[in-house]
Amino acid sequence: MEALDVMAASENTPAVARRTVRLAIKDARTAKGLTQTQVAEAMEWSLSKVMRIESGEVTISQNDLRPLLAYLGVREKSRVDDLVQAAKASKQRRQWWDQPKFAGLLTPAMKQWFSYEVEATSMRIFCAVYFPGFLQTPDFARSMVAFFNDELTEAEIAARIETRALRRQGLAARKVKPNAQVLLDQSVLLRTMGQPEMLGRQLSDLLSAIEEGWVTARVMPFTHPSPGIGNWEIFYLGAEDLEHAVLYRENSTKDEIIDDEAGLLRHLSQWDKMWHGSFDEVASRKMIETHMTAHLGNGNAPQG
Repeated sequence: MEALDVMAASENTPAVARRTVRLAIKDARTAKGLTQTQVAEAMEWSLSKVMRIESGEVTISQNDLRPLLAYLGVREKSRVDDLVQAAKASKQRRQWWDQPKFAGLLTPAMKQWFSYEVEATSMRIFCAVYFPGFLQTPDFARSMVAFFNDELTEAEIAARIETRALRRQGLAARKVKPNAQVLLDQSVLLRTMGQPEMLGRQLSDLLSAIEEGWVTARVMPFTHPSPGIGNWEIFYLGAEDLEHAVLYRENSTKDEIIDDEAGLLRHLSQWDKMWHGSFDEVASRKMIETHMTAHLGNGNAPQG
């Protein structure tokens, strides 16, 4: 059986290759003015197969890709060869989220998100309600995910808790960590979920990541005009431009991947306004330290 090494998963993953192929297919289909249904009928595939390929839920085989590209009018040899090689690369390594024990327990968007996360060179993470999953301590993750026990099965809850731990391990194992900018709504520093010491330990863990130098954090004050609805993350898979950017947006137990230009530009504009309208890194760190001390029982809990 092929190894599913968490440390190995931090390097040379197929996410970028898969994204390159699926976007090329979607762009070529759009340029030809074809619907997904028309492509499915022409290729004698099911509509769901076309939809899953374009969404990134599944990879496309080299044998399927060549005739599809020909049908879509992509015939330049160098371009076809590049896409075929990308399709091959997208299948080269199975990752920990592909393990059978996670089958049916993770959303398609989650699995894409994980694959982007381990390849990301930089991240922009807005936290309106809770800390990003890869920074969550085990007890914080358990407390947060368990809240949704009326929407998720016990198996789904266990899987989401375990994936947070595996993501932490994967990032810790990366030789070159991403540049992660984390923007916390001020309310996140107060949300104890009934366990102040647990939040204190979570804040201590965040400060450790900041001390390591790969996480930069700011706190967005209550007075900021942004409504700050939902958690979302923008990953850059290379240069910090739209071509290499992808957005993951989460609300309760629902999530989605967005990589269209309009959606990315809208969220990047929001990010700039919120980041520059927040407390700077020094002031934010002092706030985090103050709340950590208070929640650990060594001071009076601040109200803001």
